[in-house]
Amino acid sequence: MKKVTLVKSLICSKPAQKATAASLGLRKIGDSITHNDDAVLAGKIKVLAHLVKVEEA
Repeated sequence: MKKVTLVKSLICSKPAQKATAASLGLRKIGDSITHNDDAVLAGKIKVLAHLVKVEEA
């Protein structure tokens, strides 16, 4: 399990990055969500690497 937290704003992000954040359930700074660790999550984290903080849950 991984805990993903949005730490930077999505205001100037590309539309694909905003959509990826929305698919993770991250809407505003400080939002956190816990997901199972799989290849899909790894790809989403790669797209949002500069905007999120990832921790083991």
